[in-house]
Amino acid sequence: MADKKAVSQAAAKPEEAKTETKAKKADNGKKKVPFTTKVKNFFNRIVKYFRDTKSELKKVVWPSKQDVKTNTITVIVVVAIAAVVLVLLDLAFGGIIHLLIGA
Repeated sequence: MADKKAVSQAAAKPEEAKTETKAKKADNGKKKVPFTTKVKNFFNRIVKYFRDTKSELKKVVWPSKQDVKTNTITVIVVVAIAAVVLVLLDLAFGGIIHLLIGA
């Protein structure tokens, strides 16, 4: 007898939970917010974003002019070397393909 009660109570709980979730979905726990408040919050978030950005930019350690020049020259040299290597490989593989095909 006690087992039947436990089974019936356990079976009733999911149904109650379903009705509770339906009620929660319908309500969603949100209150009506006036349009003007939404607009104010939107612009406040934009202002906060720019303040935070300005604050973060103050923390950045900017490279010196000499560091920028050195890094720029290094990048240009590495790109030039890579271009030369790729051109040579293209010529080599193109020549090999030309010999294999015999065109």
